Amino acid sequence: MKRYRMNIQGMTCTGCEHHVSAALENIGARCIEVDFRREEAVFELHNDVEVAFAKNAIAEAGYQPIDVKVIKSRVKEGINDGYDYDYIIIGSGAAAFSSAIEAVGYGAKVAMIERGTVGGTCVNIGCVPSKTLLQAGEINRLAKNNPFTGLQTTAKNIDFASLVKQKDELVNTLRNEKYTNLIDDYGFELINGEAKFINENTVEVLGNRITAKRFLIATGASPSVPIIPGLGEVEYLTSTTLLELKKVPKRLTVLGSGYIGLELGQLFHNLGVEVTLIQRSERLLKEYDPEISEAIVKALTKQGINLVTGATYERVEQVGDIKKVFVEINGEKRIIEAEQLLVATGRKPNTESLNLDAAGVDVGARGEIIIDEYSKTTNSKIYAAGDVTHGPQFVYVAAYQGGLAARNAIGRLNERVNLDVVPAVTFTNPSIATVGLTEQQAKVKGHEVKTSVLPLDAVPRALVNRETAGVIKLVADAKTLQVLGVHIVSENAGEVIYAATLAVKFGLTVENLRETLAPYLTMAEGLKLAALTFDKDVSKLSCCAG
Repeated sequence: MKRYRMNIQGMTCTGCEHHVSAALENIGARCIEVDFRREEAVFELHNDVEVAFAKNAIAEAGYQPIDVKVIKSRVKEGINDGYDYDYIIIGSGAAAFSSAIEAVGYGAKVAMIERGTVGGTCVNIGCVPSKTLLQAGEINRLAKNNPFTGLQTTAKNIDFASLVKQKDELVNTLRNEKYTNLIDDYGFELINGEAKFINENTVEVLGNRITAKRFLIATGASPSVPIIPGLGEVEYLTSTTLLELKKVPKRLTVLGSGYIGLELGQLFHNLGVEVTLIQRSERLLKEYDPEISEAIVKALTKQGINLVTGATYERVEQVGDIKKVFVEINGEKRIIEAEQLLVATGRKPNTESLNLDAAGVDVGARGEIIIDEYSKTTNSKIYAAGDVTHGPQFVYVAAYQGGLAARNAIGRLNERVNLDVVPAVTFTNPSIATVGLTEQQAKVKGHEVKTSVLPLDAVPRALVNRETAGVIKLVADAKTLQVLGVHIVSENAGEVIYAATLAVKFGLTVENLRETLAPYLTMAEGLKLAALTFDKDVSKLSCCAG
């Protein structure tokens, strides 16, 4: 196989990338990478296929091939250099598997090292188990208190052990289908044990030394426990152990009100538990726009969840089965008691046991691995991806970084990490979804800002659902009306935010949103209505009027 880089003119979007890729595939090209922004395609052809065929195929697709160069082919690297593997990946979550699959596509010999359960946080103890139980809790909430007068629904006692068993069955199925079974499908090797660096090319696992030319560290993160007097002597829960309980407590106190605390707190509230959320800051979700914080506080308070903000922790005690949290709020001392205590005050990167100094890999103040724009660590032979870098803590970000790391480490593509537009969702109800800049962030970046704030009771879908708690906020540049950020509190906000992500990523304007047809009686229609509120009162419009 020969590998080529070809400059191509005429590509303007990702659709053009697909057209060029299809044209190259039709002549038998492999390992195709097309980037319309860089105006180039990188691909491989069999040695007996002339590159002129590629030029003709691209020209027939309507684009202009300018020049082409032969570059280093994707070949096995480390085997001929005396290493055991071309690429060793430490960890087995989304970043690790994405990277392994990509590296195998380059012909690399790959090993993955895992000290625990294959699959990482998301499938085992994070996204999958929490979201399936959140759905169960939501069904229970609606059964107890549905908003329709003609329906008589009731909720009986919760069999939490049965819910956990069903959750575990789903986790096992998805772990096998999306992780474990792929190891044989793609032909890389799994090594069980804890990895420790001996030097930049060697790790030790269970007393065995293994070498590689390149490494990826994708060890994820784990719950971080704050320093509060007495907490170490108390039987507290983390986001992992909470979802393994066999029965629900009468009361649950949650330390921390970030996305983990909010989701798990509401889950147990919906299962009939008296829940109190405690946080140090005065405002819930202080990094979000005030309208978003206010909307979710109003919704959660109306549901009956106790919110304690501006708290200073004094100590924690346990008397029998009761956990007591001593706090001071505006000079007033309070004691908050519950049968269970959840610590949800953030996560810390899993780097302590890796012996990174021996490999010349630097970490930051929180133990996170420092990476550059190519996902390289301070040692150019070693890359890192996912939660261990303390970037956005999302499985889709980890998978993206892992694939990019392999393309750079094995394929030598020098792709830059681009996390300028990352959507985020908190799966409460109403859910919270955000993408792009907040109003304050936009101002800091020098934008003159214009905003639109649409209450959810102006969205027809919310009205017919009888779930009108929430708000949609658009942040735009006042001069160009380019959409800079979209922030939503609503039922199914996560289903809407992808459309908003495309608007922000591709520089759409408020006018673009106004002019685009939106299906009536969808929550996504709220984006168009919010765009209309920049200069119209949507309460004065007929249905579907623009």
